[in-house]
Amino acid sequence: MSLWRWSDVCTAVGAPLADGPDIQGVSIDSRTLASGDLFVALPGDPGQRFNVSQRSDRDGHDYVGAAFEGGAAGALVSRDPDGDVPCIVVGDTIDALWDLARAARARLDGRVVAVTGSSGKTTVKTFIAHALDAFSTSGSLNNHLGVPLSLARTPADARFAAYEIGTNHPGEIAPLSRLAEPDVAVVLNVHPAHIEYFDDITALKREKLSIADGLRPGGTLVCLDILNATGPGRDIRVLTFGNCRDADVRLVSSDDGIAVVDTPSGRVEAEIPGGGEHRALGLAAAAAVMVALGEDPAAIRLIGPSAVPAGRGNRIRVGEITLIDDSYNANPASMAAALRALGGEPGRTVAVLGEMLELGDDARRLHAEMASACRGIDKVICVGDAMDILYDRLPGHRRVAFFPSPEDIDPDVIVEALQPGDVVLLKGSNRVFWSRDFARVLGRRIEEVMGAGQ
Repeated sequence: MSLWRWSDVCTAVGAPLADGPDIQGVSIDSRTLASGDLFVALPGDPGQRFNVSQRSDRDGHDYVGAAFEGGAAGALVSRDPDGDVPCIVVGDTIDALWDLARAARARLDGRVVAVTGSSGKTTVKTFIAHALDAFSTSGSLNNHLGVPLSLARTPADARFAAYEIGTNHPGEIAPLSRLAEPDVAVVLNVHPAHIEYFDDITALKREKLSIADGLRPGGTLVCLDILNATGPGRDIRVLTFGNCRDADVRLVSSDDGIAVVDTPSGRVEAEIPGGGEHRALGLAAAAAVMVALGEDPAAIRLIGPSAVPAGRGNRIRVGEITLIDDSYNANPASMAAALRALGGEPGRTVAVLGEMLELGDDARRLHAEMASACRGIDKVICVGDAMDILYDRLPGHRRVAFFPSPEDIDPDVIVEALQPGDVVLLKGSNRVFWSRDFARVLGRRIEEVMGAGQ
């Protein structure tokens, strides 16, 4: 069964009806598309209507040929390409992608969950998808391109779908939520992450809670208990989760890798994928979503270790070293949580910490405050300009090395500080480690120097 008929795409984007191939998927990247995909040729610079971290001169239209060589069934373009290939021509391909997303949501009878928060969005989205056997795209497709792309990829017969919505500027979440029209909207937490363009934490909280703006009538806002969220005045139910006694879904304990969660329909015990209280809270959030949808919260028992997305705390065994790859991103709350979890590991612990970006004027203070979170860690390596203040505050017996930038990292310095049996955490903002595939680089070097069989 195809994902889209050509004529339905034409109707969705307002193009003249025409015959064309059936579409099996939707892609915006010619390098990763699959055979049968519709390639959407996007501009590198979307203009001032969207806030982006980088504006590029690259244009997706320059890669239409490569897309067809890679097996694309057709392309969505704003100008005719060279060659006789099946294309749908529109005035603006970003607008067309959003139009296709609206059409996808309109034809979907299944129920939708949308997740936001300062940290844990991808992990909890994946938890929810596993518990519900829901459609969900891999990775962090949570911005002005990722959310409509996720919707456009959703099969019409999906019973459930789970999406994530992110922000780094005011006014971004509500339009994306209105596009997704969730039945359940989730606010996991509000921390000083991506706060650079917000007046204060209150403004950031307001932005996160605006995910409720897109809820369908009768929908439910699931939020962390300490946010004290109130209903937006429409027919919206508010369901809380957290550690507080009066939370609707309460995390009772997270000892020995087991989360104990009290729900309105009874107590559930489940293994914590990846471990740590922060992921146990993610399980509680997933249980709250089950309650909101009228499903059995015991479904969180179906969420196993494979539900932890890459770079979000995956445990990699390299010989006698355990490498915890939490390199996808970092903010003060998620880094502190990762360090607390590391401190509870048996044996000697080593933290390789990258700087946390987009923290605005509070960046140095927030980095300095990580010193208290490092008290239970045996050895610390710091990477990135803003990490110098943390490194200076650590006692001498914990300090191994400080690298002013990711380009300066010498993996051998890290490896030389390790001993068999060590548990090593790799945690930092995306551009420090993840974008450089540093977990693989470090793992390979550990294996070369220490030996996989030691």
